[in-house]
Amino acid sequence: MESIRQKLATREERYFETSFYTTVYEHDVEKLREEAKKFEQKISGYGIRIKPTNQRMDEAQQTTLPLCLDNLSISRSMVTTSLAGSFPFISNDLIENTGILYGVNLHSGSLVIFDRFANKLPNANSIILATSGAGKSFATKLEILRYLLLGIEVIVIDPENEYKALTEKVGGTYINISINSKQQINPFDLPPKIEDVDYGKGDLLRSQILNLIGLISVLIGGVTPAEEALLDKALQATYALKEITMEQEDVTGKAFPLMEDLLHVLEGMEGGDNIALRLSKYVTGTFSKLFNNPTNINLDAKLTVFSIRDIEDALKTPAMFNVLNFIWTKVRSQKKKRLLVIDEAWIMMQQQVSASFLYQLVKRARKYGLGVTTITQDIEDFINSPYGKPIVSNASLQLLLKQSSSSIKALEEMF
Repeated sequence: MESIRQKLATREERYFETSFYTTVYEHDVEKLREEAKKFEQKISGYGIRIKPTNQRMDEAQQTTLPLCLDNLSISRSMVTTSLAGSFPFISNDLIENTGILYGVNLHSGSLVIFDRFANKLPNANSIILATSGAGKSFATKLEILRYLLLGIEVIVIDPENEYKALTEKVGGTYINISINSKQQINPFDLPPKIEDVDYGKGDLLRSQILNLIGLISVLIGGVTPAEEALLDKALQATYALKEITMEQEDVTGKAFPLMEDLLHVLEGMEGGDNIALRLSKYVTGTFSKLFNNPTNINLDAKLTVFSIRDIEDALKTPAMFNVLNFIWTKVRSQKKKRLLVIDEAWIMMQQQVSASFLYQLVKRARKYGLGVTTITQDIEDFINSPYGKPIVSNASLQLLLKQSSSSIKALEEMF
């Protein structure tokens, strides 16, 4: 009562005399009684007592017509919040028949049940923005578990080994990406064909060469237009060594080249020495295990987590780029509902090529049934990237948790 008194005094709430009347229609008297009884039981289930106007039928009929007359005059006092929540077909609660539990509505005490894959939304993408320790990973883990119960496949890029225990509990696959790991991804693997797409000769190879130029650009710190043209020729020659050319329609059973094959081709090309020298540390140097081995993993588990914690900071961006490219080819090969979680996404914003790749992935995800969850705590770095704001605007679901005071202004401008 004290709370209501204060809100009335500050005009936050108003008092209303409110009346609720309902007319039940039916052609048959017995059916009418049956429907009226059902209606009464339904309303009683919400703790609301109703009475039939048996002795005042005429006044009741006039009152429920759109004449703005209240001939029954049975009312009770209500404040603004209660009145707003009582309107038919209007609710401040987010409850759907499908979906998962996201939390509790603090205003009404009801549950928030929502399906991000529902056709009501433009896409199934979400973004989580919050400061460190605000509960980003905890909220994401709950979302993952609940979507797993619905049979939806989940893939996670984990920069801090936060999802390892969860993966073990649900019997998922945990893949450690590091220079000493035994689990490898070969960036030269050709993607499988996409369902319902007509391919011409060399289409798959052409697409993969473009991806490889992007990866190599990230690895060696950028390439000039002349070097990009040289890389294009060198990559075609590298695949040709394994009898994979633009003239082939089917590459089934072919062995894919490795990074060392590209290095040998570059060393034998005029003008390729400079690129070969910058690329050599990923073939014969310290980082050779990371990008120069055949792929020995698969994504068949319901939950697959890629850990990049143990990889050097300088290699995190290219490693994430390589992992995302591998995931993207898998996603495109078979269209179905999947969830891709990218934790600490600001890492991808460090270089333009990787930021552009992430943006394209988010933008095209809907076509293949993919929902991308982008998580970041370095909000200003993320937003300042030319691809940061488009990624946010391409997320139908935005979750804002506790923010640092320095990020409030940037968030205010963005939203």
